[in-house]
Amino acid sequence: MLKEYREHVAERAVQGIIPKPLNATQVDKLVELIKTTPETEKNFLLDLLSNPIPPGVDEAAYVKADFLAAITKGKTYSPLLTPAKATELLGTMQGGYNISPLIDALDDEQLAPIAAKALSHTLLMFDNFYDVEEKANMGNQYARQVIDSWANAEWFLDKPALAEKLTVTVFKVTGETNTDDLSPAPDAWSRPDIPLHAQAMLKNTRDGIIPDELGVIGPIKQIETLCKKGFPLAYVGDVVGTGSSRKSAANSVIWFMGKDIPFVPNKRNGGIVLGGKIAPIFFNTMQDAGALPIEVDVTSLNMGDVIDIYPYKGEISCHATNALLTTFALKTDVLLDEVRSGGRIALIIGRGLTARARESLGLPAIEVFRQVKSVIQSGRGFTLSQKMVGRACNKLGIRPGEYCEPKMTSVG
Repeated sequence: MLKEYREHVAERAVQGIIPKPLNATQVDKLVELIKTTPETEKNFLLDLLSNPIPPGVDEAAYVKADFLAAITKGKTYSPLLTPAKATELLGTMQGGYNISPLIDALDDEQLAPIAAKALSHTLLMFDNFYDVEEKANMGNQYARQVIDSWANAEWFLDKPALAEKLTVTVFKVTGETNTDDLSPAPDAWSRPDIPLHAQAMLKNTRDGIIPDELGVIGPIKQIETLCKKGFPLAYVGDVVGTGSSRKSAANSVIWFMGKDIPFVPNKRNGGIVLGGKIAPIFFNTMQDAGALPIEVDVTSLNMGDVIDIYPYKGEISCHATNALLTTFALKTDVLLDEVRSGGRIALIIGRGLTARARESLGLPAIEVFRQVKSVIQSGRGFTLSQKMVGRACNKLGIRPGEYCEPKMTSVG
């Protein structure tokens, strides 16, 4: 397995991309190696177990979580892993198969502090919340620490707030960029492989864009040259993200403009998109990924410019001269919280977890999160779709621009 994996790494390096995450079969073999392997491969094997395995409910994550759980409970042994280290690694897996073993570890005096720290910053709890709550109510001090942490929104407050000034290098695509430019349909087969698929972004010639291989590979060398200026890139365009709602288009942009997510292989979040107009669905998809999309006049921004963005003041200036280039207003101040949380979805789930914890403790609503401004009330009726969403939110209807979180009993 190691020989085949190293050959795969070398093949991908020739393509200029990182290797694929490990699959369930590879992780199964990796686990057997970790149980018996000599000290010489220790660091390499632990890195494989820690990083290139998808978190959550992937099949490979199941194998990883099952092995780590067995280590924490003394059901299996490895010379490379202590129960404490296994618990720590379980805490990096975000949610899914790792949650039950972490909750079980709250009853182990040695492992409980590690498990409590991990669970305090885990958002994807869903009904497992009640398992932690039950332990807390039965006197488990570590479970109580977790509930208190959720109630105090430490998962949010422990993350750095969006900086007052963001210095970036402009990657400008003039005219209209549609989602097929960013995620071409002929390359649809590679969409799950984000690093590979991103190479096809802007693979066709257009003003100011120089593909590495016309019709095959986009402007990778041009992007690498801009990165040498020492700042993150911002995707800048006159019109950005029109066309279909494919998430792979946002993935491609974020692969070059965003940042790595610890313990999540081959995926990134964050990044900045500046557009004279940003298509609504693309705007929302970038929000979900923790990016900062800003609609702003980009006429004065050119390829390779280094600029300073002041998200709170709504200004963009030249980095070298401090000259004001343009101004903007965020679509909503909640964007600032979304970026801090790692995305709109993370913020919504996290706020819900905090609200549930505070309700459990009999505490009032917390006031650390920014709120969407209320829309102007209207005496007009509602469309059928506005009534449907409204009913799910326990209202008569929902107006355009209004915010609500529907109660849902199924997932489609």
